[in-house]
Parts: sequence; structure tokens; C-alpha cells
Amino acid sequence: MDKKYLEDLLLKMTLDEKISQMMQLSPIFFKGTEMQGEITGPMEELHLTEEIIKNAGSVLGSSSKKDMLQIQEAHMETNRLGIPLIFMADIIHGHKTIFPIPLALGASFSEEIVGEMARVSALEASASGHHVTFSPMVDLVRDPRWGRVMESTGEDPHLNSRLGAAMVKGYQGENLLEDHTRLAACVKHFAAYGAPQGGREYHTVDMSMREFYQNYLPAYEAALEAGAKMVMTSFNVLDGVPATMNKWLNRDVLRKELGFSGVLISDWGAVKEVINHGTAANTKEAAKGAVLAGVDLEMMTECYITSLKELVESGEVAESLVDEAVMRMLVLKNDLGLFEDPYRGLKVSERTGDILSARNRQAARRVATESAVLLKNNQNILPLSTDQKVAFIGPLAESKDVLGGWVVYGEKSDAVSIYDAFSGKFSETKFVTTDYETISEADYKRAEDAAKDADVIVLCVGEKSEWSGEAASLATIRLPEAQYELCKRIAAANSSVVTVLFNGRPLDIKELVQNSEAVLDVFFPGTEAGNAIFDLLTGKVNPSGKLSMTIPQTTGQIPIFYNELRTGRPKTEQNAGEKYLSQYLDIPNEPLFPFGFGLSYTHFALTDIKMKKEIAVGESLTVDVTVQNTGECAGSEVVQVYLFDVTASVSRPQKELKAFQKVYLESGEKTTLSFILNEKDFSFYLPDLKVVQEEGIHHVFVGTSSCDVKSFEVRVVR
Repeated sequence: MDKKYLEDLLLKMTLDEKISQMMQLSPIFFKGTEMQGEITGPMEELHLTEEIIKNAGSVLGSSSKKDMLQIQEAHMETNRLGIPLIFMADIIHGHKTIFPIPLALGASFSEEIVGEMARVSALEASASGHHVTFSPMVDLVRDPRWGRVMESTGEDPHLNSRLGAAMVKGYQGENLLEDHTRLAACVKHFAAYGAPQGGREYHTVDMSMREFYQNYLPAYEAALEAGAKMVMTSFNVLDGVPATMNKWLNRDVLRKELGFSGVLISDWGAVKEVINHGTAANTKEAAKGAVLAGVDLEMMTECYITSLKELVESGEVAESLVDEAVMRMLVLKNDLGLFEDPYRGLKVSERTGDILSARNRQAARRVATESAVLLKNNQNILPLSTDQKVAFIGPLAESKDVLGGWVVYGEKSDAVSIYDAFSGKFSETKFVTTDYETISEADYKRAEDAAKDADVIVLCVGEKSEWSGEAASLATIRLPEAQYELCKRIAAANSSVVTVLFNGRPLDIKELVQNSEAVLDVFFPGTEAGNAIFDLLTGKVNPSGKLSMTIPQTTGQIPIFYNELRTGRPKTEQNAGEKYLSQYLDIPNEPLFPFGFGLSYTHFALTDIKMKKEIAVGESLTVDVTVQNTGECAGSEVVQVYLFDVTASVSRPQKELKAFQKVYLESGEKTTLSFILNEKDFSFYLPDLKVVQEEGIHHVFVGTSSCDVKSFEVRVVR
């Protein structure tokens, strides 16, 4: 429909109808549904009438195509103006076919891989009747105590920006109106949700504006530039004001500075929660604060429904603000083609073949192999040979709990476990399953006996899915102690231990690493977990993932991230042993494994690195590097380029990722890659938020992790 149609439609709407459009409800409120809905978070009595439900704007989290078609059919019969509902859901890293968690996707360092996850997710979810996904989450994360780091692509603004944009493009495609296999993307959480104090869920965020603009804002901006149709507010305060009623954040930054014109939705219950924050006394003040701040759609609280009409009629809120919000909702529905076809083709076509298909499973398997990170491989114990006797031991040796902690529609029963994938594939295979938290002496003995009789032990340890994700903060990022003890005892029985680690966050794994010859971090790999792990451990696929988040030595090192600022008293090789330095007395300053780190079964050499030694302010710098696979098998390497501004008006990070490319090379093959660093890459924010590029010396680092780099000096002149 054209703009005139939408404008005329808005003119026909009563104030009550418009306010109802600004409310999102669970499907349990719509008559005739067969599902009860899985409701998380605080749920309070909603002041709903039949009339409000008839005019509601959107539905959250319906379970099936049948359910959504039934709701939409009934709605189109009862809605006075024939305005269709829009169905939104948490399609975070897969719908029915589950892909690796986003933190693992970050480790792929691949826009193509991340885009493929989003494309398949949209294909399946749209076939089930969904229109919008609450993804990508582009929050920058630096504290693994926060369980929701699993939903981010990591600790780096540049990586998050590129992968967030790739997700948006993968979900939305080229034309949402005509391509019914796509979803509208909702970028979240605006803003800075990934920096809660103490790593505690829903807790306070407090940072300088320069830090916010420099490191936290870029990924949101990139996702919006990629065309994201929606944005979700965050639960936290920023500069003391809850994001959901933060007028400066949403109207000045989001709307004006970033140019976003789409729908802004609250997170679950967040409008009413401003009362708990102490910035509103009641639901009326909460509604006023949120609508003045530009929140178009209230998710699962009743502040707008109960208070907005009175606020408009009293003149406290201009009806034009309501009109703006409703028009944005109408535009989104129009962009999805819902006015032409409220069912987006599902009435005339059967798309069950798009869901959990062999092709989708193959895509998930490939993405999982690209996302795993090989942390250790002593004496080339990996890859395994099929003529070996292998014992699979641990809580995840047979478990299908491999999907991750933020899966709504995927089923564990569809997942491929390690047992499923490896049974009968070696000269002898033995499986010893243990508990996650409490392992009996009898089970330790069974594990030790199996280890003594094997050529290689694959120790399958890690978290349960529910131990990471939303509302899963930890004070100590350790696995249950029984799992460390299991590793220790098995290693004593047979040192040929290969640890496969399942996790939703960086963990304290120092003891596992010490007692293992090899460690493969697979995060939560998704539906094709076992098959992907089989490909990796047997060398069918060469590991190529790189850590998108630093793994600390222990919890006490947190927060630790590679792009930290320098200190006035740095610890160096020259002054090691002195006391009055920035250091811990009991552990090293360095992490256990740094950002960008990941091993391979082959070796790569970076040579012929070329760049100018001097550039003018505003001039781009081209970095050329030849990459050669010098090993005996094919593989992929991620070449990373970092910058360091030696002297500036404000202290600058020791390294900042500015470019990367992932390249696949056969044994002996080489290629030359080019990277272009532009003026923006050399620029930064001053305390007054002015963006500047200053003259001076920069170090350009080229390498295969944030620590394994070669350094070159470039001078910027006027």
C-alpha cells in the first residue's frame, strides 16, 4: 500500500484503537489458540478488554503456523479497520534448526557464516508464521559473569558491527515485501545493556559518554545502517535514566543522530519497571515517560492501555506522538506486505519442507564447524584416526542438551549428540556418562577404567544450557568442581585427553587445559552438534574459529578484554619483579587465551606485509599481506589488523581491531589480501564527543590473534 493509504487509515482510527496498536500481547490472550505460551520475566495482571484485544497491534511468541493463522483469521474478522496483527518472536540463533549460540558465531569471524544462520532462521520462522525476530543482539560484552554474553558476538566493537549488520541482511534479505521467506530484524538492546555492574542481570550500567560513543554505540549504528526495521530498548539505566524512558537516548541519539525511523519496542515489562528504577511513581508516569521518550510499542505491561488516553485528553501528551508511533507500526506492517496478505503466502502454500530440512541441517553443521575454537593441540593429538580406541567420558558424552540457553522453538530430541555421531566410527568406542555436578566414586572408577583401556579419551564437559543466558549470572565462572576432578583423574589414568568444552560464556578452564593434550571449545553448537564435532575431531573439517571474547585466568581477572587502555605503571619484561605496578600478586595480568586466538591443524605464514610509512590526515592506508598455508592440510585463517595510537589527546587502547578477513587455502597455497584503513579507523572521540583524527605515530599490527602480530609504524601528518 502507498503512504496515502496508511495516512488515511490513521485518520480513521479512534484514540482507543491507536493506543491498542501500541500494545504487544502474548497469544494466550487471543481466543481459540491451542497454546499457553512460555512466559518469562515478571507478569502482572493486565487490564485488558475484548475491545483492546481486537485492536492490539502485535503478538509475542506464538508457537506454530496453525496457531498464528488462527489468531490472524479471527483478528481480521473482528478488527474494525482490517489492520493485521504482526507476529514477533525470539528467533535468536535458529528456529527449529538451531545454530551455534551468537558468541560462537562471533568466533567464526565470518559475515557469510553469520548471514547464513540468519537466512535459514528466517526461512524456517517465516514458514511457521513469524514476521519479526528479536535479533541481533549487538551489545558489547566484557564480563562473562553476565549470562547473556552468550547472545552477543563478543567484546569488540568492529567485529560486533560487521556481524550484526550481516545478521540483519541475512534476516531481511533484499525485499521484505515480496520475499516471504524473510523476517524483519529487531536490534537490541538499546543501549549498553551488555555492561551491567558486577555482571549481574538487569543491573545498573554507568559509563562515560565518550566510552558509550566510542565502543558501545558503533554496533547499533552498523545494524541500523544495514536496514534493521526495529530496535528494542534495554532494561538498564544509562546516565541514571532507564532506557525505556530516556528521551535523550531514544529521540536524540537513536532517531536524530543515527537516523532510525522504524519501530522502537520496549523489552518485556520494561515500561512498568521504570517504577522500580525510581523514575516514575506509577503506571501513568511510566506511560508518559516512555511515550515522550519515543517508545512505540509496549511489551506485556499495561501502562499505555490504562494511562495513555487520559494523558492525551489532559494535554500532558500530544496525540501527535501517539500518531507517530502508530504510523511507524503501520509502515512496518506495510513493509512486510501484511495489508496485501496478512498471512504472507501461508494460506496458499505449504512450506513444511523449509523447516528442519536436510539442507538446513547441513548449513547448521557447517556453521558449527566454522565457529568452534581449537585452544590446545599438544603433539598433534588431533585429528583422531578411525583406527583408534576412543572413550567418550563426561556429562555431555551422550547428552542432547547442546542447543544453548535461549532456544524457544528448537527441540532437544532433534539434536545430534556426541553419542549419535561417534558410535561405531572407531575401531572401538566406549561411552561413560556422568552427572554434571555430583559424580560418585563408582562413576569415577568407571571413567578411569575406560580411560586406561583407550588410545584417546574425549572428555565431554561443560555447562547445562540453562546455566547461561538471560537471568543466568554467576559470581564465579567455574564449572562444578566434579568436572575438574573428573578431568584430573582421567588424565592420571591416561594422559591422552582431548577435552570438548560446551559453554555459553568464557569459563575458568585453566585446570582442564593443564590436564588435557587438546581442548576444543564448541560453545553450544546447536542441532548438528555431534556431527560438527565429529567433523572437527577427525579432521574432515579443520578448526578455524577465533575467540570473540577473552578467556580469563580466573574470575578475579574480570573484566579483562584485549582493547583496554594503558596504565601509568605498566608491568613489562624489564620491570617484572617490582611491586608498585599495575599487576596481580597471585596471577598473571595476561588472560588464559586472548581475543582472536584459535589454532588449526595446519600452519599459516604471513609475509610481504606492505603499507605506506606515512599518510596524510584523511587519507586511507592500504595494508597488503601475503598469506600462505605452509602445512600439510587445507584450512582457513583469519588475518587480523589492529591499530594503536601511540600519543593522543586521550589515552587510547593498546590495540583495536580495525579489519579482518577469513581465507581458505589448500596446502601450499598462498594469496595476497588487502585491507583499507580509512579516516574513521584512525579517529576517536574527545571528552566533548567531538570526533578527531590527530597527527602522530600509529602502530599497525597484522597477525592471527590479538597477541600473535607483527608491528609496523605509520606516521599521520597534516
